[in-house]
Amino acid sequence: MRIVFITGGAKSGKSTFALKTADGYSGKRAYIATAQALDDEMTKRIEAHRKERAGKWDTVEEPINIHQSIAALAVSHDVIVVDCLTLWLTNMLLKEPEPAEDVIYNAFSKLTDSLTTAKQLKSDGSLILVSNEVGLSIVPDNRLARLFRDYAGVLNQQVAAVSDEAYLVVSGLPLRLNP
Repeated sequence: MRIVFITGGAKSGKSTFALKTADGYSGKRAYIATAQALDDEMTKRIEAHRKERAGKWDTVEEPINIHQSIAALAVSHDVIVVDCLTLWLTNMLLKEPEPAEDVIYNAFSKLTDSLTTAKQLKSDGSLILVSNEVGLSIVPDNRLARLFRDYAGVLNQQVAAVSDEAYLVVSGLPLRLNP
């Protein structure tokens, strides 16, 4: 599978670009959603996204163990979108607000291992991962927010390193980051 990494700011058009990129591939489609409905606003967002994908995608809602979902779906699907990695990181931090650094980095390793395995499993198809780029702003004023920013930066670097294509989306416009 071809690994495509898409990053950008909030509401920058990342998810739209991911789905448009997925439309360029044929075959069975799966969408791994990492969001959790923790409040009314997020519940409405999730419902809107479900309606948008209805009938076109097999949707798996997995807030924590995305590496397992990727491994399972890579066998049976041709196109997989994971949206989004920073919500996945948020879920891990909400589960245990100050997890040991090795717990986080172990989860990152499991993810990148699953990407490498999916890449080797099929010569065709695409695995598209969406993440937020949060390191372009001011230094957060609290420890948890700084940890999140730092972990997200490391996560994005690790995923980009194993990707065949990487994009930064700004104002709805994708910029290819690697040749």
